[in-house]
Amino acid sequence: MKSALFSLFTLCAILPFLFLQHVSAGEEKDAGLLFERKCGTCHSIEKPKSRKKSKPEWEKTVMRMKNVNMAPISSAEARLIVDYLATSYGK
Repeated sequence: MKSALFSLFTLCAILPFLFLQHVSAGEEKDAGLLFERKCGTCHSIEKPKSRKKSKPEWEKTVMRMKNVNMAPISSAEARLIVDYLATSYGK
């Protein structure tokens, strides 16, 4: 009985972490869709797709859109978008 309760407690303690890890992996997988959905609300996504920038340059651009232009993206989303842009449209 004690081992069954311990197993149940352990499972309940671990499940939230596994779920969060799964969500993070899904977000990374969908970074291109996130880029299109978030960045495409303010401008055509063809313009950034036609550029080749280093990761620091993409970070500067995305953070300017977020902080100066008030783009509707969170800091976590900005990181995913920067990584996606640097990988897909990097120098």
